[in-house]
Amino acid sequence: MKIIKNLALLLMLPIASLAQQKNLVQYVSPIIGTAKMGHTFPGATVPFGAVQLSPDTDTIPYAMNGKYNGDVYKYCAGYQYDDPTIVGFSHTHFSGTGHSDLGDLLVMPTVGKLQMNPGTADNPQSGYRSGYSHDNEEAEANYYKVMLDDPKVLAELTTSTRVGFHRYTFPKSDQSHIILDLKSGIYNYDEKNVWTVVRVLNDTLMTGYMQSNGWARTRTVYFAIRFSKPFKNYGAQLDSKKSVYQGFWRKFNQTDNFADLAGRNLKMHFDFDTEDQEQIQLKVALSPVSMKNALANMEAEVPHWDFDKVKADGQQLWEAELQKIKVDLLAEDDYVNFYTAMYHAALMPTVYMDVNGEYRGLDQEIHKAEGFTNYTSFSLWDTFRAFHPYMNIVNPKRNADMVSSMMAHYDQSVLKMLPIWSHYANDNWCMSGYHSVSVIVDAILKGVYKGDAEAALAACVQTANTRKYEGIGPYIDLGYVPDDVSGTSVSNTLEYAYDDWCIAQLAKHLGKDDVYATFSKRAENWRNLYDESIGFMRPKDSKGKFREDFDLLETHGQGFIEGNTWNYSLYVPHNPEALMETMGGKKRLSAYLDSLFTMHLPDKFFANTEDITREGIIGNYVHGNEPAHHVVYFYNTVGEAWKGQSRIRMILENQYHTGHDGLGGNDDCGQMSAWYLFSSMGFYPVSPGSDEYWIGSPAVKSAEIALDGGKTFRIEAANQSKKNVYVKEVKLNGKVISNHKIKHSDITNGGVLSFVMSSKPVKK
Repeated sequence: MKIIKNLALLLMLPIASLAQQKNLVQYVSPIIGTAKMGHTFPGATVPFGAVQLSPDTDTIPYAMNGKYNGDVYKYCAGYQYDDPTIVGFSHTHFSGTGHSDLGDLLVMPTVGKLQMNPGTADNPQSGYRSGYSHDNEEAEANYYKVMLDDPKVLAELTTSTRVGFHRYTFPKSDQSHIILDLKSGIYNYDEKNVWTVVRVLNDTLMTGYMQSNGWARTRTVYFAIRFSKPFKNYGAQLDSKKSVYQGFWRKFNQTDNFADLAGRNLKMHFDFDTEDQEQIQLKVALSPVSMKNALANMEAEVPHWDFDKVKADGQQLWEAELQKIKVDLLAEDDYVNFYTAMYHAALMPTVYMDVNGEYRGLDQEIHKAEGFTNYTSFSLWDTFRAFHPYMNIVNPKRNADMVSSMMAHYDQSVLKMLPIWSHYANDNWCMSGYHSVSVIVDAILKGVYKGDAEAALAACVQTANTRKYEGIGPYIDLGYVPDDVSGTSVSNTLEYAYDDWCIAQLAKHLGKDDVYATFSKRAENWRNLYDESIGFMRPKDSKGKFREDFDLLETHGQGFIEGNTWNYSLYVPHNPEALMETMGGKKRLSAYLDSLFTMHLPDKFFANTEDITREGIIGNYVHGNEPAHHVVYFYNTVGEAWKGQSRIRMILENQYHTGHDGLGGNDDCGQMSAWYLFSSMGFYPVSPGSDEYWIGSPAVKSAEIALDGGKTFRIEAANQSKKNVYVKEVKLNGKVISNHKIKHSDITNGGVLSFVMSSKPVKK
């Protein structure tokens, strides 16, 4: 498959010259995704774009016979590389999530007999779907192209921030159609579509909106669609389930050229006569506010019909994004992995406001973002770890706006809580912790967010004291979440304790001694679930009794979310020294880490956990999921940094590859990729909320980060090679670093972090 523009040219370039290339977009591979799971979409989008236009390859329902259909999990992003057919091209997608929604406004060109149903993968001719070949498929930053075999139509996609631009090259036919399926979606079920409205304004323009009840309970998407050529005819297929009340709309034939449509599930067709190789284009603009705003977004961003200009403009935005870090690497694939990771780390969160600044808030009212860009889709359980700290370095203005978006969410919340996992004016409450606290505190203490820090602290405290939320009441009273209150009691306790430590750091920064004392005490609650008799974290009931029936290896039903106690017992990123002493000292923690990476986790122990697969596991270390992303750096704590250095480089090689199954787990909105970027450059934010980064083992020969104000931070690694994974010496601006740490200001002030690499461990 042609996954990279000019890949053949890339492979002919001498390695030494790669770092000098100006066009970094050519190294991006949008097709790289999760092994055996379609959790990354390969379509067209601009950095953090509201429109993410991509092919969907099947119509797997969320449930079958009233029960959850496990196969739907493969379609979190809509696209499965191994599928033989494409159903159509929809405009909204998540990147690398472990649950899903969206897939709005599915468009599909067809030729011949009109068919309004998608058909099936084993019989695509029974519907509007089409077979395709990866040999005739290309994916670049902000561009996707595929030949649809059955209608013999070439499909091309590109975008601006709020507009999806389609170009279809048809054969000669008097039966050419463009299907608009407003019923289709990702994680669909019969009751998901609440209401749909379409208004056909003339023979090239229509507007409408869709309301759905899915992962986001009350989601409304407004749209405007304009065709480059007048359609000769159009029609609709209405919901087959008739309401008891029929009204008087039956006076009209709503299926044929009827301009004022409304219903629960709508599909439309637009018919054309086409000459051989005739191109029909359409622009689809989205808005969270109104049809009028959707049309205004289209006119502001793409007022013309120059597809190639929109593609080029979008790729220039990607080029600017990728130019923020210039690297010199050891091999061709390393460039693809590095710049694809940067690409993944700029897909989400997405812009969620119109060109006039308006957006729909959590209170379902219309607001205007004053002085910031409003964003949505915060997968905070994942992204607080490395993605947002990465943004604080390479994209501080965007991250400040993301914090402003979280604060706006809090202001609009009737529960007075910061976001947990929010998207499209909703909070879906997915996963545990209240990790917006970490993101906000980290941004304030690093000088990125310059808003009202006192208001931010108040929001953090209020969220952390919301007693009705997932065991927080008992957590405050008992110092832990009891096993009889929550099925994920241990992971909740550990994550709350870390978030509480973040709150304490902000309180200390602001001189709030009482708040600092309260949350510093709460930050030590992790101790309450450590069972010294077995040396692991363990669920405890409300009476203080540890669970008797407990499995150290099982990742499901043991008090943890998406992990086992081997991984989660190390989740004390804010106080690793105390954890080490609690566990028995350096020898004990060292042996624990060694075992984690070398023991075997049999398949049966993660068989019931969707987000954990064999591809993401090294020993019993689950890199393909996030809770243990920091633990390899704990080798620094036990005085064996050389072991961590070796294993960091091993993880980089083992868990990140080129190709459609290149990631060992869900990218989770950029977290997996941000880990790769930090670790490749030789340092990592073990505990966001601290201004420290821990030194690891760089995989780059050199890297240069462009900072605000024209400064640069440069990483250099002398004697770098695939075998030289150990750090012989590391200096910051010529001064030897002895504690394996650098500060945020060391980076933002500009300077040089220089490593000397060796094939032999430095055991001192």
